[in-house]
Amino acid sequence: MKPKWMPIALLIVVLSLIATACGGTPQPAATGAKDKVTLQLKWVVQSQFAGYYAAKEKGFYDAENLDVTIQPGGPDIIPEQVVAGGSAQFGLDWLPSLLSAREQGTPLVNIAQVFQYSGMREIFWKDSGMTGVADFKGKKIAVWLGGNEFELLATLNKYGLDKDKDLTIVQQPFDMNLLLNREVDAAAAMTYNEYAQVLETTNPKTGQLYKPEDLVVIDFNKEGTAMLEDGIFTTEAFLQDAKNQDIAVRFLRASFRGWIYCRDNWQECVEIVLKQGPTLGRGHMTWQMNEINKLIWPSPNGIGVMDPKLYQQTVDIALKFGVIKNPPAAGAYTDKYAKEALQGITEDTKGLNWQPAVVEVTPGGK
Repeated sequence: MKPKWMPIALLIVVLSLIATACGGTPQPAATGAKDKVTLQLKWVVQSQFAGYYAAKEKGFYDAENLDVTIQPGGPDIIPEQVVAGGSAQFGLDWLPSLLSAREQGTPLVNIAQVFQYSGMREIFWKDSGMTGVADFKGKKIAVWLGGNEFELLATLNKYGLDKDKDLTIVQQPFDMNLLLNREVDAAAAMTYNEYAQVLETTNPKTGQLYKPEDLVVIDFNKEGTAMLEDGIFTTEAFLQDAKNQDIAVRFLRASFRGWIYCRDNWQECVEIVLKQGPTLGRGHMTWQMNEINKLIWPSPNGIGVMDPKLYQQTVDIALKFGVIKNPPAAGAYTDKYAKEALQGITEDTKGLNWQPAVVEVTPGGK
């Protein structure tokens, strides 16, 4: 709806731009009642989602005239279904899941690729005698199944290993007990979660916590077999409305500012997450915050903007291992709204000079 008094509208815009240029908090992008939206997280409350909690806590959503509800996920919650069903306007999930949902007829669209790097690894004990993936032949290799195994499978393929003939794939529960008990030779781990869980455990031989030098870590980013994780998505239907397109831009701008804040004030963001009552302790949330920042920064094209090469790499792996049967049609992602959101941010949106903190693990993550 166009304003009746154009001079007043222009004055508001000018004042908003002046405040932003001076480093102040941007004025609301719309007036009147706040637009209510819900964000469906991929998992339970933890530092993996700190940027969104920070955007709410620090008033970035308020500044965009948004009333945002952040809805935690869980093992029985599928973000694609929640958003497609209308219970949330935005969701977070890994790109392969979105591509699969689209192929099955659910018209979802990735509108911002927040994580620039994969956090998934395969790890094993250094004293096992193995030095790399080529040594997996004849071994028991654990990984989460149900859609989480494809980075490992692509890496095995790179080294000429047949998953059915050359080794034994073991279904891994969502803990590290199989590796800790040496019931498998290698196991999957997210840098911000399960890897830390191993380091937070006491080595029975030494009485001290395990150390990074006790492990060998296979980084799928370095192997060229990583797939994109944690992107923001919505539905095609939502974006058909011009008002909703504006809401999407405002939501992304505030969310990006939340992540920028957590890059520059990571310790405060740990406190923000702890207020939400995560099941894991302060030590684990502190480690996780630092590791999550490593997955976002640097963002060479600006936070949230999709890297076309990594998109295609994800698509190629998804095709090769049957996540999808056909190349996705145009429209699986758009960077239009992310780029527009970046134009309204005065803070550093790329983090090219950002350096991670040094975080010590704590026993049990407490």
